Amino acid sequence: MGLSTHVLDTMHGCPAAGMQVALYATDGDKAMLIKRLTLNADGRSDAPLLDNASLRVGTYRLSFEVAAYFKARAVELPEPNFLNRVSLDFGIAHPGQHYHVPLLVSPWSYSTYRGS
Repeated sequence: MGLSTHVLDTMHGCPAAGMQVALYATDGDKAMLIKRLTLNADGRSDAPLLDNASLRVGTYRLSFEVAAYFKARAVELPEPNFLNRVSLDFGIAHPGQHYHVPLLVSPWSYSTYRGS
């Protein structure tokens, strides 16, 4: 199943539909953009971020446009806002396994874990 993500908006209690996300392959301080996408109505991508054939051992980054998402939902944020972009750096050690990277987010906090 490759690599997937799912974002839940904990402020409104719903999926983060419309949030912009970017996936990068990383090597030390270098990051190479793999793809940009917009999350669907369920707060997910329409297809795996990387399928099993494309997933490789290595390090990656998911970057979530948190402030832009909440501003689009008419949430009044201070300037500068507390969270602008949430970037999660993670490693793939077993590319034959499914890696799911969920994000639970509000304008002031976030959490993540390796899902199934």
